[in-house]
Amino acid sequence: MDDQDSGTVGAGGQGPPANLSHIDAGPQGARARMVDVSGKAATERRAVARARVEFPSGLLEVVMAGGGPKGPIEEVARVAGVMAAKRTGDLIPMCHPLGLDLVDVRFSSVGPGVLEVTCEARCTGPTGVEMEAMVGASMAALTVYDMTKGASKAIRLGAVELLEKSGGKSGHWTRGEG
Repeated sequence: MDDQDSGTVGAGGQGPPANLSHIDAGPQGARARMVDVSGKAATERRAVARARVEFPSGLLEVVMAGGGPKGPIEEVARVAGVMAAKRTGDLIPMCHPLGLDLVDVRFSSVGPGVLEVTCEARCTGPTGVEMEAMVGASMAALTVYDMTKGASKAIRLGAVELLEKSGGKSGHWTRGEG
């Protein structure tokens, strides 16, 4: 997170950790805040996130072939993911509304009964697009669940996680690098 300023408090139990950019500490206690990005340079920002949907044995193949209870799922879930990413600033209180240049939602079978939903978000601006990518992947996965739940109540949503981000002063990061 590169949106820190001196209004946060560090170690020693005196308020929130210094790396929580959306929390100010003061005499009245911790208080949520929207980070001021007005002084930050607009740079190209990119993030990729994923969500997993786990199906009972044999069901993923059926629903991906258009055999789910509500018909083909990919395009409906893709549109839901794109729409959600574009509305992230409305859904998560301290997120800045962003003019996204790209939102791309993809689906791939990554193992028996496991569908991976990835969402890439890009913009040129003063703040990152990690939340937009994660919201897009999450909503697309939830839409997959909604469209297939009639076939089985055992379908599960798995991990939602950031895979990669680039841009801004913190530069490039990939999952597994820390």
